[in-house]
Amino acid sequence: MFVWIFHRISGVLLIVLLFAQLLTGFFQKRATDPAVIENARDLHELPVLNCLIVFLLTFHALYGGRTILMDLGLRREKLLFWGCNAFGVIILTVFFAFYMQP
Repeated sequence: MFVWIFHRISGVLLIVLLFAQLLTGFFQKRATDPAVIENARDLHELPVLNCLIVFLLTFHALYGGRTILMDLGLRREKLLFWGCNAFGVIILTVFFAFYMQP
């Protein structure tokens, strides 16, 4: 049940967050007012927002793959759940290791 709820909520959040990223990128490119450009850049480069997008993308994709495997007949739900979580933690650890370097 958790995976089903997370998958739906993360899909909606990804739509909103990726739209915000695209919108701030557009404002950086097209705006002429320096204040607008500065505010858009600050929002676009916000580390918490970028990390949240990567987190949501990672687990949304992994849980989607889990759902596909279950639809194809694989019935090892707990193994798939923990396997997806372990793989997601590995992916995020590698991402954060590179992202947090100065």
